[in-house]
Amino acid sequence: MLAPVALHPSAAEADVLEAERFLRLYHHETGQPGLKVRLVEAEAELEQHGRLTLSSAELAHGAGVAWRNSTRCVGRGYWRALELRDLRHVTAPEQVFAQLLGHLERAWNGGRLRAVISVFGPGVRILSPQLIRYAGYRQPGGSVLGDPQNLDLTRRLEALGWQAPAHKAAFDVLPIAVQSGDQVRLYTLPSEGVREVQISHPALPAVADLGLKWHALPVISDMRLEVAGQQFLCAPFSGWYMQTEIAARNLADAGRYDALPRLAQALGLDTRRERSLWRDRALLELNVAVLHSFDAAGVRIDNHHSATRRFVRFEGREARAGRAVHGRWSWLIPPVSPALTPLWHRSYTDTELTPNFFAQTMSWPVQPHPHPVQPIREQGCPVHR
Repeated sequence: MLAPVALHPSAAEADVLEAERFLRLYHHETGQPGLKVRLVEAEAELEQHGRLTLSSAELAHGAGVAWRNSTRCVGRGYWRALELRDLRHVTAPEQVFAQLLGHLERAWNGGRLRAVISVFGPGVRILSPQLIRYAGYRQPGGSVLGDPQNLDLTRRLEALGWQAPAHKAAFDVLPIAVQSGDQVRLYTLPSEGVREVQISHPALPAVADLGLKWHALPVISDMRLEVAGQQFLCAPFSGWYMQTEIAARNLADAGRYDALPRLAQALGLDTRRERSLWRDRALLELNVAVLHSFDAAGVRIDNHHSATRRFVRFEGREARAGRAVHGRWSWLIPPVSPALTPLWHRSYTDTELTPNFFAQTMSWPVQPHPHPVQPIREQGCPVHR
């Protein structure tokens, strides 16, 4: 039997307790037999080697539970569908990149996006926050071409040797930075690995004239996965977008692509007065455009009304299973018409349980930007990102 609970457990004792807690959870929720034998094996391995080797089945369940525990994700009702690619034997950067291409293809699924996580071995990390990010270039007059959120990321990659295209554009895809030891290697995604959706509107041709687009598949790549006290520092995971993330944040935020003034002008809206609600009207049409464009391209995407109602059903299932649902309300409500969703009048405790996904500090071999750009509402949801 594993060590009893200590009043102030040491790090080693804490690992043992966390391993025991997870293994009990795994056997209880999956109905797998052999818990007593597994606990004895785990104690012996932890005592001898200082870490626990999870089976693929245990790791898969742990990754799913990590998604279930993600307080900022409104799409976690699909947690059981998360597909594990167990790549703990892969640590060489070239092999990691090859498997990242495999992840993109597996998750793409012809546009019927799958929720996928790829867990790599120790000693390697992906410094890029997502596998697909657009560059941001500071212009001589102070404006930004591309994504302002990625100004610092772009500068770091350039310092590592990446060269921007001769003709810079608003949607230049950045390379992926893979760190192994003290070395960072950059890998360029092939065009077939970056599926993008051109944004158009079912009734307003002026929207297509703006030249907006977004990549179809979000893959979060810089968070660590914690299961049974084990830290997996390279565990990129992906799901699919909710349209508000693209239309109401990525393309609309003043600190991102700031498309609303141009869209309002193209639609002939009165931008001289806030009382005309031109921002709201342009934002609504941009959301309509993103949903229409993804549907026309045959790419899976969610909408905020369906997603929030599905989250309420998820709460009901969890309650029947005897589990409380924790959440960060400000992240669960959508940035468009939140008061029209069933989450508006609900409340949640923002408690982080394990297994879970956590942010981690990245050690870039270049100096940080003197005025780093802060990420805007993008962290930690395999489905909506």
